[in-house]
Amino acid sequence: QVQLVESGGGLVQPGGSLRLSCAASGSIFTILSMGWYRQVPGKQRELVAQITGGGTTNYADSVKGRFTISRDNAEYTVHLQMSSLKPEDTAVYYCNLAQLRIALRIDYWGQGTQVTVSS
Repeated sequence: QVQLVESGGGLVQPGGSLRLSCAASGSIFTILSMGWYRQVPGKQRELVAQITGGGTTNYADSVKGRFTISRDNAEYTVHLQMSSLKPEDTAVYYCNLAQLRIALRIDYWGQGTQVTVSS
């Protein structure tokens, strides 16, 4: 089993910054990707940013140029630096780890952390 522990959410004013972190532990083998998704009530969970096992990053168009994802391989930790935050960034942010086990992709999720952008 894999555990994901998130930290760093909270309330911030428009234009402000927040940094989310996610630490993974447990039975980790071949990581396909680690990343962040977000969800607001009534909508599907959407990808915000991810970094693959090979280091390739991928961002939602809505956050390009404002958010940066990075990782610490030694500690299976991924960070999301969020800048120039907008009210529409308000959501519950979920950490995701996707790994390969016996040729199957398995996804693990954190418990979610609330990010609220409001004046």
